[in-house]
Amino acid sequence: MSNSNSRIASWYEWISGRKPTTDRGALSSPGQVVRNEADFELAAEAITVQIRWFGLGMGYVLVNFIQRQTNQPILNGILTIGAVYALVDTLWSLRGRVFLSKWPLVISLMEAVFIGFLCYFDGGVESPFRFYYFLSLLVCAIRNTGVITYSTYALHSVSFAALTSSSEAYRVIDDRTQLLLMLVLMGWFTWASTSLADLLKAAGRRLSQLNDELRRNQLLLEERISQRTQELQESQALIVHQEKQAAFGLLAAGIAHEVGNPLAAISSLVQLLNRRDADDYTRERLQMVDDQLRRIQRTLRELVDFSRPATNQYSQCDVHEIVQAALDIAKYYKRKKGKRIVTRFSENLPKSRVVRDQLVQILLNLILNAMDATKEGGTIEITTSLESGRIRVSIIDDGHGISPTEQERIFQPYFTTKETGTGLGLFVCKSLIDQMPDAEIELTDVSAQGTTFSVFVSCDNVQRNPDVTEPVRIVTEEVHTS
Repeated sequence: MSNSNSRIASWYEWISGRKPTTDRGALSSPGQVVRNEADFELAAEAITVQIRWFGLGMGYVLVNFIQRQTNQPILNGILTIGAVYALVDTLWSLRGRVFLSKWPLVISLMEAVFIGFLCYFDGGVESPFRFYYFLSLLVCAIRNTGVITYSTYALHSVSFAALTSSSEAYRVIDDRTQLLLMLVLMGWFTWASTSLADLLKAAGRRLSQLNDELRRNQLLLEERISQRTQELQESQALIVHQEKQAAFGLLAAGIAHEVGNPLAAISSLVQLLNRRDADDYTRERLQMVDDQLRRIQRTLRELVDFSRPATNQYSQCDVHEIVQAALDIAKYYKRKKGKRIVTRFSENLPKSRVVRDQLVQILLNLILNAMDATKEGGTIEITTSLESGRIRVSIIDDGHGISPTEQERIFQPYFTTKETGTGLGLFVCKSLIDQMPDAEIELTDVSAQGTTFSVFVSCDNVQRNPDVTEPVRIVTEEVHTS
């Protein structure tokens, strides 16, 4: 089966004049054209080798089993010389090379002499070996150009004419007529073979062009399918994230409603008790209860604010306030336990026109990822600065880092390095950032000591301010522990 496929491929290369390509970059490459020409020569040479061995085999049968003549040893010797040449040609073909490829007329001359001697020692112009001239012309038309084929016809005509002139019956009119007829037939066969070969090569080139166009369209279709599939996956990921956030919002609203009412009643009772006469100890304890109730109410209010439907309205916001809002939400997550969060804010940063809810969501996801990557006792640092007309917010952790192979896929949906992760956090961050003009998110630093994600935001108001790459004063340096 493999030999059959190889033979089919060789025929395709011979017909088309080039080897099938598998990528668009190779369709028009000059180097590919050179390789196609070499492949064509090898394919034609493979056909030539097969025809030569067939002719030699038939010649041995003809000399030794059909026409046993007195010149049998000489004919066998001539055929053996041809077999040696065919063996050398076969070895070169197996090595991927064409024997005497730069001198095709030398091959034609050797064939003309070889066929002439076979005919001379096998009965002259009546020898069956004279049909080898036609096989030689056919092979030459397949392998070479029309000029080489017609030159080969001229050499064969001289060979047959010499054969005819060497005959003792040359003066006989029939012999001259046979010479003329043979030359006419070889000339017609040369024209027909050349025309047929040119037709096949032209059809092959056209077939190759259509095949290349089909491959280009196939690659384009595959790219479009891949692109649409990726867009569909991203849309599904966003829908999943939105559904989860909506469910969380309903849960938070229900908790706030169910817990808020009893808390309001308890708070009212505490206030009534505070109005009565009581000793200092009781009044102090009631004040502690009231403080804790306010803390619970504040937590519920933050929970409801976070779970409310996000808006897409742009507004002038203080980046530090947005970072603090994300931290206020992150402090309720268990993954924060035993980890330090240090905030270093540059002073006098201008306000930036952003979608507040989206930026809070982005920074919250980055902070939670940093918490997951940081071991207990580790530190997460959040810094702000103004660089080249953009406000930069960096979240730095001292976790395990990200391997080079994973860095290329971190923003893809459903890709995660965590055992229980959904793979939507960074994807949602990238999707939300892409919706905001003049905003970017980058993995700016990866090392064995940790990872740094940076969010860049900008607007006309920010771009008019000078750079603040280092904090003039540390506005906040809070250490959060749980």
